Amino acid sequence: MAAKKTIHEITMQLEAGNASMMDLGKMLGHTGTNLVGIKRAYDEATGGQRGETVPVVISVFEDKTFALRLKTPPTSSLIKKAMNGRRVLTRAQLRVIAERKLPDLNTTDVEAAMRVIAGTARSMGVTIEEQ
Repeated sequence: MAAKKTIHEITMQLEAGNASMMDLGKMLGHTGTNLVGIKRAYDEATGGQRGETVPVVISVFEDKTFALRLKTPPTSSLIKKAMNGRRVLTRAQLRVIAERKLPDLNTTDVEAAMRVIAGTARSMGVTIEEQ
């Protein structure tokens, strides 16, 4: 059986558990795929992460079927959530974020991932506590 041919691949950042039909329609309406099916599949897959933005890569195939590939939330939103109104991020919080982002980074080393996250935090004006 031959692999399905992808005719569209679109990356979107949607609200977990509550994808916007308007956003889906704007980005995917021209593809002729089942937008309600995409919304249901995304909402079901991300329901446990409500309150977060979860990027998704939507592949639409020649036969108008689709596949979703979920990514981790944006680093900046994870940092903001971890800080909880403060301007300082602890090493422990940095590690938790790095471990969560690991699947989307081009490293398998948590220490390297922590350095990447720390760089993003510094660019946001966040101080990293050196414990």
